[in-house]
Formats: sequence, C-alpha cells, structure tokens
Amino acid sequence: MSGNGLNIFVALEETVDAGSLRAAFPATPLQVLRFDEARNERGTALQETADLVVVGCIDARDEALDLVSAATRQRPDRPVVVLYGGSPNGFLERAFEAGADDLITLPQSGTELAFALEKALARRRGASAGGSTGTMVTVLGPKGGTGKTLTACNIGAALALGGTSTVLVDLDLQFGDVGLALGLRPEKTIYDLAVAGGSLDGEKVDGFLAEHSSGARALLAPMRPDQAAAVGTAFLREVFEILRARYEVVIVDTPPAFTPEVIAAVDGSAELCVVGMLDALSLKDTKVGLETLEQMGYPSADVTLVLNRADTDVGISQADVEQLLGRKPDVLVPSDRAIPRAITDGRPIVVAEPRSNAAKAFTALARRYAAVGANGAGEPTPANGRGRRRRLRRGG
Repeated sequence: MSGNGLNIFVALEETVDAGSLRAAFPATPLQVLRFDEARNERGTALQETADLVVVGCIDARDEALDLVSAATRQRPDRPVVVLYGGSPNGFLERAFEAGADDLITLPQSGTELAFALEKALARRRGASAGGSTGTMVTVLGPKGGTGKTLTACNIGAALALGGTSTVLVDLDLQFGDVGLALGLRPEKTIYDLAVAGGSLDGEKVDGFLAEHSSGARALLAPMRPDQAAAVGTAFLREVFEILRARYEVVIVDTPPAFTPEVIAAVDGSAELCVVGMLDALSLKDTKVGLETLEQMGYPSADVTLVLNRADTDVGISQADVEQLLGRKPDVLVPSDRAIPRAITDGRPIVVAEPRSNAAKAFTALARRYAAVGANGAGEPTPANGRGRRRRLRRGG
C-alpha cells in the first residue's frame, strides 16, 4: 500500500519503534509523536486532520486507551488502529471498548502492517459509502428457557422460505442448540473457523456454514464447552461484517447473559429481538434486560419484544405485562402442542406446521426484518456501537 494522499497520525509509546510503519508507508510522511506529545495542543490539532490514527504500546496500556478514546470522540467516522506488543491480559477487550477499529499484535513486518491497516481503512470507507450490507438481528433472552433459540430458528427459516438470503449464528458458545433445533449435523462449527488460521473472507466463512432445507444457512456453536474460549470478540466482529456483506439478514442467537461476545453482537446489530415468556420470573428478567439495553443507549424503536406462550393461563393478564415492562409486546406467540414435536424432529414450526398460529406469528416477525433490510436500514445505530458501550461503562 503506497499510502499516497493519506494523512496518518501515529502516537507511540517510547519503547515502540516506528520502523515497520515507515516501511508500510514509504511514500507517506507520517506524523509520529510520543504519547506525551500526542496529548498536547499540537498533537490534538494534528489528529484532527488525520485520515487514520495509529496508537502503539507495549506497557503504557491506560495511556494508549485514553488516546484511542480521545481520537474516537474527536472524529467518530475515522478508523483508529491499535498496535500492541504486550501479553494478552484483557487489553483487547478494553481497546475495542475504547473505540478501536482493529488491534494488531507486534511485531509485524511492513507488508503485514500495510495489509492490516488497509483493511481497517477499507472497512470504514465501505461503511461511509453506505455500501450494500445486510441487516443483523440479535435475539436476546435475559432468562434461559424462554424460547429464544426457537424464535431465532423460526425467524431464520421463515426468512429463507420467503426468499431472503439468511444466515444464523449460534453465539451460545458453550451450550448452543441451533443445530439441534434445525436438525443439522455440526460437521463444522464456529470453533473450527476460529482455529483454522489465516485471514477471513466470504468464501472461507461460507465453507463452515451448514445449510437447512429452508435455504437458511447456519454457523453452529462449538461441540464442547471448552472450545468456546477460542472464539474472541475481534474474530466475531470480522465474521459478522463478512456475513452482513453476503446475506440480506444475519440472525444471531445468544446465551442468557450480556457477555462480551453478546455485547459485540448487539453493537453490530441494526435490530434487537428480546424474547420473554408469560411467567413472573421471565418477565422480571425481561424487564432487567430491556433496562440494560436502554442504559447501553440502544433506541427502544429498534428493540422488538416477543412474548412466547402468550396465551398461557398463569394469572398474568396482558395489562399486567404492559404495566411491568412499560410497553406492549410487539409479537405474541401462542402455545402450540406441535412445537415440542417439531423441536424433537429438528424442524422449525414454520416448516412443520406453517398454518399454525405460532408459525404465523414467527412469519410476521420475519417479514418485519425482511422489510428492514429492503428499506436499507441494515446499519447499526449509532455507528459501531461505540456510544452504547461507553454509556454502559460509565453507568449512563
């Protein structure tokens, strides 16, 4: 990469050498400052006009994170890349929370750095240009057993049956059941993709997807709980980006917790689907989940509330539900005896009993998300989710 025409600002810890960066951009005069210089008035002014900000550190992690946060606040539309030569100790997560677009481990050759930085620039150019990207929908269930996986699989199958190219990602990395719910053999999983090595691209990711008879494809959860540790948030962000570029709708099924992986999915989503059930414990946890999303700054208009088994007689009226949650459920899915049989057979209810009331409810929800994608509203809001994470970390 020649770097011609680029304005690159580089802030480096004293122990980090700029040689590889200069080799990556031989034709571009880099503005290279040390951390103390980067924080003064001159450094701030130089950052303002930069097309790319690079922050490099080995030991001064807190100072590096402060610079990343400042650069992100100054120009949210500009990529910020972190070069890191220290030992893995949670710094990756903290860097992304601060607003970094990518983290590159040191040492790297000039050629390797050039490729990685070009990727960061290309991703941001693509987002700024409003390129064609699919809608990502993350399905959340703050309490287990509410039918979250059932909902995700039926949305995915209904979308595919309706002609929308759809992929499901099972993000319940320890105990995911998307494969079981769809009757798919886990011959390749997200773990296999994560440990495959090499760079990711669309064709490579597609090679690890299972295909359902409805036409939906699925990236299945690891086969063993201990394999979950191999799937990191940086890897997930790249996978989500690739899938959104290749499919009209990406459905992400999640575990019942706000793990770093779930937050990464929330940050990349244009729409959220929160699933609850008509019982006191589930409704309480659903309320907590909705409040947590509000603290994260996610617009309530982008949160669809689904209530499963909504016609069950447990002494809780719809008025009680609305009073407790502070809003009406958007989709009411009735109980259906065919659902347990369909799950046992590995068939979504929209396939097994398409005329049932439950199937009609899931199909209506799928059409809602298909319409979002057709209207070009597939981008996360706000961009990158940076503001959401920052507000959550600061307690609102």
